[in-house]
Order: sequence, then structure tokens, then C-alpha cells
Amino acid sequence: MAGRPKIFDEQEVIAKASNIFWEKGYEAASSEELLKAMGIGKGSFYLFFKGGKKELYEKSLKQYANNLLSSIRKDISESDNPIEYLKKFFFQLADTTNIHKAKGCFMGNALVEMATKDEYTKQLVAGLLNELEIIFINTVEKAKEDNLLMTNKSSKLIGSHLLNLWNGLNVTRRMDADDASLEALIKFNLEILT
Repeated sequence: MAGRPKIFDEQEVIAKASNIFWEKGYEAASSEELLKAMGIGKGSFYLFFKGGKKELYEKSLKQYANNLLSSIRKDISESDNPIEYLKKFFFQLADTTNIHKAKGCFMGNALVEMATKDEYTKQLVAGLLNELEIIFINTVEKAKEDNLLMTNKSSKLIGSHLLNLWNGLNVTRRMDADDASLEALIKFNLEILT
């Protein structure tokens, strides 16, 4: 006997749950609002997410990160100038029309919330953010090789700076900082890429 078939698209329901977790955090997201957002019943939820809310949260983080990181890698690989792409990537954080501006970064929010509560989730999120740092490091290294970036600073240091900038900007923009102030801050911090 094969068991009960899924009557929903797992990626889709995880994406819907991600929006709730991203907006409210793990603790504040109730099971009822998660089920409502996902459009599935309690029985189906526990049948397919045996680890409950925690499993769903971890899958949400992984799916969000994989989508974001894949998109960044693709955009960089298709870019004529990856340094200019990185600059645009950061400057979009100052855009008021960005619907996620007030929510910050899902991964960063999760790290802050779970760092002292759950070692496994902390390590999971730290690993996902480290993957973003590796993208930054590799992009800088390649740009140096292609003579698109002239600096004697190490690619590792620049990559770490960019990850720190990503994390910091995602917190700062939640403070309702105006676009012009954020843009000036980003410009100042990205001088390392000139």
C-alpha cells in the first residue's frame, strides 16, 4: 500500500508558509494561520510534515534560500559585469517599492530569532548565509581575475564585508530609513568595489 497521495504542491504550500514565517517569525506564527495560508487541513499537514511546525519552518528557510541563491548565481553568470550586478543587487534594498522592505531578510530574521533558542536552526541559517558570502567571494575573485576590480584587499574580506552589509542593511531598512539615506549608506559601503 503506497499511502495517501499528496493533494497539494509541497513547494507551493511551503512558499505560502514562508510568507507567514517571514512576516511574523517562528514563535509568533500560529498553526492556524499557517494552515489557512497553505490551504491544507491539520491531518494533511501532520501527515506530510511529521516534524510539525519546526520541519515546515526549516523547509521554508531552505526553499527561500535556495531560490534566492539560485537566482543570484544565475544573474551573476549572465551579467556582463558582475561587480555592477552586485551594486544593483544592494541598491535595490533602498527601493521603497520593494514589498519586502519592512520584513528584512528572512534568513537574517531567522538567525536573530533562533540563535539562542535552537542550535540546529541557528547552524542551518548560518550555513545558508555563508553560501551567500561564498557567492560574493567568488564574484569578487572572478572580477579581479577579469580586471573588473582593482583592489589589493582579499576577496574573502570583501565577501565578508558584503555579507555584513547585506545583514546590516536588512535591519536598517526596517527602521523606516528613507530611500535617499539608505542609498547614500549603500554607496559609501560599496566604495570597496571600485
